[in-house]
Amino acid sequence: MSQVVDSIVDKVTNLGLSNTLPGSSEKPTGPTVYVDEGTGSDDTGDGTSEKPYGTVLGAMVAKGQDVSILTRKQPTDEWAAITPTALKKAKKSYELHEKKMKKAAENKEKLDKEAAELKEREAKKLEESKKIQLVEDTSLPPATKVKIRGCANYHEKRVRVFGWVHRLRQQKENTFIVLRDGSGYLQCFISGKLAQTYDALTLTLESTVEIVGTMKPVPEGKTAPDGHELIADYWKLIHAAPSGDDAFSNKINEHSDPSLLADYRHLVLRGEKAASVLRVRAAMLGAFRTTFEKLGVLEVTPPCMVQTQVEGGATLFKLDYYGQPAFLTQSSQLYLETCLPSLGDVYCVQESFRAENSHTRRHLSEYTHLEAELAFITFDDLMTHIENIICDSVEILLADPVISKLVYQLNPKFQQPKRPFMRLDYRDAIKWLNEHGIKREDENTHEMVDHVVGDDIAEAAERKMTDEIGVPIFLNKFPRELKAFYMKRVPGDEEYTESVDLLMPNVGEIVGGSMRISDMQELLEGYKREGIDPAPYYWFTDQRKYGTCEHGGYGLGVERLLAWLCDRYTVRDCSLYPRWPGRATP
Repeated sequence: MSQVVDSIVDKVTNLGLSNTLPGSSEKPTGPTVYVDEGTGSDDTGDGTSEKPYGTVLGAMVAKGQDVSILTRKQPTDEWAAITPTALKKAKKSYELHEKKMKKAAENKEKLDKEAAELKEREAKKLEESKKIQLVEDTSLPPATKVKIRGCANYHEKRVRVFGWVHRLRQQKENTFIVLRDGSGYLQCFISGKLAQTYDALTLTLESTVEIVGTMKPVPEGKTAPDGHELIADYWKLIHAAPSGDDAFSNKINEHSDPSLLADYRHLVLRGEKAASVLRVRAAMLGAFRTTFEKLGVLEVTPPCMVQTQVEGGATLFKLDYYGQPAFLTQSSQLYLETCLPSLGDVYCVQESFRAENSHTRRHLSEYTHLEAELAFITFDDLMTHIENIICDSVEILLADPVISKLVYQLNPKFQQPKRPFMRLDYRDAIKWLNEHGIKREDENTHEMVDHVVGDDIAEAAERKMTDEIGVPIFLNKFPRELKAFYMKRVPGDEEYTESVDLLMPNVGEIVGGSMRISDMQELLEGYKREGIDPAPYYWFTDQRKYGTCEHGGYGLGVERLLAWLCDRYTVRDCSLYPRWPGRATP
């Protein structure tokens, strides 16, 4: 290869061609540099024939002007000396490039100098700030220690508040802090000497502070949480949160990966949306308790460690209980039923556990279960009760202006459910699905086929139907084979059960309930059919032996209801520390 190149160079020399500019006898004395306009690269080339540059300018930037340049358009062309015209043009481009680089270097030098001077001034300012010591003025009226939620009652009065720096805006002479204490948010204005201390200049998000000052309405045209702000006359740093790589905003932000957000759930909870959802959750549970109290339904607290199953053994979390097998409860239903003869209608708010290896957006391994059992009712009574308990509780919730504001901030399109809810027989639902072209996957062929009576309607199909209908639906009277051993059969239609699921748009099932078998012999047959040993259930069976009655109950998934109410995509956002397969931290 080198012999071929040398031959080309000799030919060029013999022909009298050179890189000399027109009118000049000066010839380049530098090395020969190769430029392949087709496949060369200014970034990875080194100017050899094997690794040529991509442009003449690139070659000159790398090797200087005093080089002999051989060029070609494509790898199949022969190398040829650059033409005088092309060389002249390239040198002009090179000179322009050098001027730009020189100017850029001068600008960089200037900026570096300015940055160094600014850094020096800031360092000096910080050093001077350490000399400023704040002392609370005892001649001012005593400050009343208050929670942020109570600040509206202290306009034009001096108060003392404590909290975390939720937002921070630092200006040349002033600092604006939005303080958070768990009861609300408060804008605080710090100025003058207060904003010049070392702690003020280095303040970070999530630091804890004490601020004392006078509550004032915000000036006209300005905005702040609740329309007022604290004009500080004294403040103190209690604990500084880290800066740099460990700064709060570097740990979690809107671009953080979901798995990272799960790891930092303890920090996510400090955000406004997460906190708002949990506030609505607390208010919702309070509204349910108020509604139950009005209806005379008593709250009880069943155990979480059990030795019986309710919803199928495959989803039980097993544990060793002093050498005996035990499980985390799937449902408190069986225990609630035992309370009916002595306490009347009862309910509980209890954690339930399902060992389902499900990663859908509406499944959790641990969830809050609101369950109730009611005596001397009919199936229609049961559905009407569920309808009322939800509608009445939502009305109570939205009657609170603070909670109502949070609900509509999270879910601007929320509409209160209207009574009566639609009641859809399971068989009619199968018909509806087929009429609207919603298919199921055949287990054997994996082809999409029509639904048939007896199908356990898949979650996706069920949710699509609910979303298209667009209203709450009581899907009821499921086939006996699809439901639990304790569910009562429909009188005169024994292959179906008095069972019901409440479906909500955008979420799907949030409530599951049924009338319970009241006849002892029928219950014993249910044990046998499901292959359950009745011995451990003696206490449950006794409810049919000692004064039985028609009764029914239900379980409501609190996180699912909250996802519907607050328009959250996943129930994981509706739990304090959600648990799902593979996730048990933090």
